[in-house]
Amino acid sequence: MLVKGRKVSGRGETVAANYAFGPLEDDVIIKHRLLTRTTTTRGEPPLKKLQKKFTSLFVELDKNEDNYGDCDKLAKAFLQELSTFEIPLLKSKAVVDANLREKHNFDELREEINRQIVQAQTDIELLKKQLEESKIERRHKEECEAIRKMIATQPPRSETLKIISDLEKEIAALDAENTASSRMLELRKKQFALLLHVVDELQNTIEEEQKSLIEEKEHKHGMEDASGGSEPMHVD
Repeated sequence: MLVKGRKVSGRGETVAANYAFGPLEDDVIIKHRLLTRTTTTRGEPPLKKLQKKFTSLFVELDKNEDNYGDCDKLAKAFLQELSTFEIPLLKSKAVVDANLREKHNFDELREEINRQIVQAQTDIELLKKQLEESKIERRHKEECEAIRKMIATQPPRSETLKIISDLEKEIAALDAENTASSRMLELRKKQFALLLHVVDELQNTIEEEQKSLIEEKEHKHGMEDASGGSEPMHVD
């Protein structure tokens, strides 16, 4: 007995299906039904019926009696049974052909889907690469825009060149002033050296003159002392 799974209303739960036969037994039963052209386990299989009809006809034909009516009746019954047996075969053949066409279409569809998957993967990789390039390009644009804004805050080129020219002139003037100052400093050094030399000479001269004066005074005092000792004393 076959018990199918059922859904419990209001709870959204499905009870597991219990089968009287396992998967292997189901395959055997289905294969037997296909071979014997039966759709149920009850009743006599059509192939066996056809075999009985053919056997009955063959037995009747094998008799050496005047039984044309029975043979004709059995032949018609056999042909009818054969026609009845052939109809499911034709249906099965049509189903098989349809299944083969469906399988062929499915294979083509699967190949197309696989091709589309590969193409989609390729497109995704390409789009990833384009996205990275777009990010880099956008970053470059943002950097250029920042530089442009920074440049816009600066004075015009003509004004900048004028400032540079003025600075160059100022530097040249400072260089000239520095050169003149250096020359003046060198001259002052020479003059100061000469002054020191003159002062030194003057100091030496003064010292020699002072020394001469001292020697002259000493000599004069010496002479006075000598002359005073030889003169007679006068008494008033």
